Amino acid sequence: MAGDNENKQNGTSFDLNDFTIIKEGDAEILMHAKNEVFYNNSQVNNRDMSIAVLRTFISQRKLEHDAMLARRTKAGNKAPNAKAENPGDSVQHNGESTDGSEVLKDASHGESSSIPVEQNKNLRGKGREELKPPRVLEALSASGLRALRYAREVEGISQVVALDNDKASVEACRRNIKFNGSVACSKVESHLADARVYMLTHPNEFDVVDLDPYGAPSVFLDSAVQSVADGGMLMCTATDMAVLCAANGEVCYSKYGSYPLRGKYCHEMALRILLASIESHANRYKRYIVPVLSVQMDFYIRVFVRIYTSASDVKNTPLKLSYVYQCIGCDSFHLQTVGRTVSKDKSVRCLPGFGPAVPQECSDCGKKFNMGGPIWSAPIHDQEWVVAMLANVKSMKERYPAYERISAVLTTISEELPDIPLFLSLHNLCATLKCTSPSAVIFRSAVINAGYRISGTHVNPLGLKTDAPMNVIWDIMRCWVRNHPVKAQPSDQSGSVILAKEPVLQANFARAVASLSQAQAKKVARFLPNPERNWGPKLRAGRQITSKHVSLLGPKALNAMSNHGDGEGSKNENGDVSNHENGDGSNHENGNGSNHEDVEEPAAKQ
Repeated sequence: MAGDNENKQNGTSFDLNDFTIIKEGDAEILMHAKNEVFYNNSQVNNRDMSIAVLRTFISQRKLEHDAMLARRTKAGNKAPNAKAENPGDSVQHNGESTDGSEVLKDASHGESSSIPVEQNKNLRGKGREELKPPRVLEALSASGLRALRYAREVEGISQVVALDNDKASVEACRRNIKFNGSVACSKVESHLADARVYMLTHPNEFDVVDLDPYGAPSVFLDSAVQSVADGGMLMCTATDMAVLCAANGEVCYSKYGSYPLRGKYCHEMALRILLASIESHANRYKRYIVPVLSVQMDFYIRVFVRIYTSASDVKNTPLKLSYVYQCIGCDSFHLQTVGRTVSKDKSVRCLPGFGPAVPQECSDCGKKFNMGGPIWSAPIHDQEWVVAMLANVKSMKERYPAYERISAVLTTISEELPDIPLFLSLHNLCATLKCTSPSAVIFRSAVINAGYRISGTHVNPLGLKTDAPMNVIWDIMRCWVRNHPVKAQPSDQSGSVILAKEPVLQANFARAVASLSQAQAKKVARFLPNPERNWGPKLRAGRQITSKHVSLLGPKALNAMSNHGDGEGSKNENGDVSNHENGDGSNHENGNGSNHEDVEEPAAKQ
């Protein structure tokens, strides 16, 4: 495939000695020594997780199609024995109505229904519908590595369309397509185009749309939700974590329509803000989302959602969104749903949610509340999908370069409480009270013994999800402090106010059977260290590499770049918008020109 030192492409020759061959999975790409096209090796986790989701989506899509055909066949088999009698409707001739449809009658319910003649023929086995292989759109392709891996590793894909509006990236992508042989050439095609315009001009055409921009995806969401076919999948990454995690709350509101809050749960709140934003864009076109997997890994978040069309189901969106009230003095937080439903007779009405959910002052410590949101407060994972993905990954571990990391993340997600938004930090609770921390097992046992559920979270190794209300949590901590006294603190501090109250609940710290998850009991690794130094965000394509980038690239990579010349890559001909970078012309992930070092997340240390 790459036997000669010099190849020809589009009538021009290139020397393989000027390129580095990078292999990931079954795909290989040629990377120029200059920083012309963006590539980040740490995104292997992202690509592996996407491939696992894509494989599960294809199998699930086949099961859904088979189930639909089975229902239609069952309905069609009843047709020959049914007698259609409805004198108030159109005239019937030999079981066929004047509008060209057969009139069927369900014997068990005594109801009539109409099925078009052609469709009924299909139901009876004559030319049954065939499920077309899925088409995938990678809207921001850069080198094309992701598109090539989809085409070569995921069975059942008919076509992968790779877009970028940077000429150097498209040339690199086409070069890599040819370098990967006939399979890639037959399935992958690369186009020089603005992703937003392309998706708007190809509505409902792609079964899977993948958005993985350098920074915020907000400018692509409106066109992306229109390009996905009904029941299709939207995969979306956001790396502007400084914005989503409340370093620039007003910027987050302008991009995503939600206000973030500072807290240990900020990364999960970022996931829920992104989901709420996608839902908002989808609702404008009578569409809604169903999340199947939402993950925070390394320095970014990524969500996988199904998109469906239904004007009636869109009305339920306010029930899935909530505002968050976060106490400024302690870790207490409360959620208030945007909407509610009222049932009367057989009808259901959607009304505004009741409020306020909290008083002006925190009932635990007496401080004020900050309000954030709205966020997605419905489940962010489909546990059946997660279990299926985990089984697939384990059965094909040799096909996933980042197997250990993604299996650890999926294992932790499979044990999360799916219906509990956000989480508590045990260390933060103890910091508020200035007390020694109980072990996670002891605290979990006390919650379970009080009659509530509790689990970990994949976002934070110290995070705990529970349906116990905050007054129960603080009662447990009061009982703990009673057995493990603390030094006297000023009376106006939040911890002193909380401890001054007598606990209503008498906590039982006896070890509960379910205090350890199955993965913990089996000592399965759930939070792994980074495989190498400088594992995180990389320099934007086209920028000159200097000594200040050593924290991003590492000294070895920096020296290699320097030895190859000045490191200046070609500039984007469009000047202000590059799909494989940010799409909005900003110099960095948060859209306000800050340096990469400012957004490197401590979560990478887990």
